[in-house]
Amino acid sequence: MKTAVLHICAAFILLASVPVVHAQTSVTIPKITLGIGSATKPQDVAVTLQILFFMTILSLAPAILIMTTAFPRIIIVLYFLKQALGTATMPPSQLLLGLALFLTFFIMAPTWEKVNQTALQPYMKNQISLDSAYSVGVKPIRDFMFRQTREKDLAMIVHLAHLKRPNTPDDIPTYVVIPAFAISEMRIGFEIGFLIFIPFMMIDMIVSSVLMSMGMMMLPPTMISLPLKILLFVLVDGWYLMVGSLVRSFR
Repeated sequence: MKTAVLHICAAFILLASVPVVHAQTSVTIPKITLGIGSATKPQDVAVTLQILFFMTILSLAPAILIMTTAFPRIIIVLYFLKQALGTATMPPSQLLLGLALFLTFFIMAPTWEKVNQTALQPYMKNQISLDSAYSVGVKPIRDFMFRQTREKDLAMIVHLAHLKRPNTPDDIPTYVVIPAFAISEMRIGFEIGFLIFIPFMMIDMIVSSVLMSMGMMMLPPTMISLPLKILLFVLVDGWYLMVGSLVRSFR
């Protein structure tokens, strides 16, 4: 009896091992190894510094995406719209962030295409060096930021940086352009948000006045004004107007 049980167990082990062996022979999984050693040549130190530089860039990628693209203005306007409508959880924050990201990709597509054609592809084909790729690739992004930045904001950052009066935009460092661009984007976003609040605020005031004149003091005005604001937003095709105005605001 014991011998029969052992034979059965051995048969099951062999049957179970067959697909594993077959999978191991048919599928190759790559292996990544990391090692730490002493740098004996200057080239080793240069490679290590490049790896650290690229890791730093990857960690700062969200901040770079936020501060050098159309994302700040779009997300500010969308959140102002949500507050003006008075809907606490609708649309969800994840949906607004997703819409803001894809609108950012849409607006920045021509700029990123220039970066890809003039800097990234030549660098990947070993036609230009890394320094040249950075110098050429950052130019379309700088041009986009300059078009959206007020001279007043740019002059303030230049003054705070204790720089000489620039003669051309090329004389202004990129680290000066980015905060000036961010300030201008937030200003424009708040201006658009204020204009969005006006019609919805008028609805709230009218509903509150009507309820007070009717003596309905215990009825919250938001219960009446919220459906009216949503109805107004739908009737005027609010999302169409909002997205169209946002995209056209980037000159």
